[in-house]
Amino acid sequence: MKIYTPKALAARSGNAGFSIAELMVVILIIGLLSTVVVPKVLDSLTDAKIGKAKVDLFGIATALDKYKINNGRFPDSLEDLVNPDENGRTYLIQKTVPKDPWGTEYEYLPPSGGSNEYEIRTLGSDAQPGGEGEKRDITYAMVRDQLI
Repeated sequence: MKIYTPKALAARSGNAGFSIAELMVVILIIGLLSTVVVPKVLDSLTDAKIGKAKVDLFGIATALDKYKINNGRFPDSLEDLVNPDENGRTYLIQKTVPKDPWGTEYEYLPPSGGSNEYEIRTLGSDAQPGGEGEKRDITYAMVRDQLI
């Protein structure tokens, strides 16, 4: 069994630690991994937001259809889905109309001209019509027809 004196410990600790070359190699490996991993994570985040928008649009459309069945007409706004109707029913579980994954309200255009076709949409991350990727518009018709 070796017994180290304070003088021996001091001499030994001077050699302990990592060299600058070893640290540079570790930093290089972390940098390379981050250039591969970060874009994949960001793509997954975008896919998750688009998926949430699709689920929200489907849920809102289901609530609109139930409202029509129970009241004989579509609501004038999405707020009517969270406020009790004449029969005291609400049509969304939430107490407020959900916002899209980018923090803006879903747009609702009620049917007009005797049509039963309504439109629900989100304008994507840029809140502007058109766009591609995360900035593209997503409508309920696209979700219903599986175009997105």
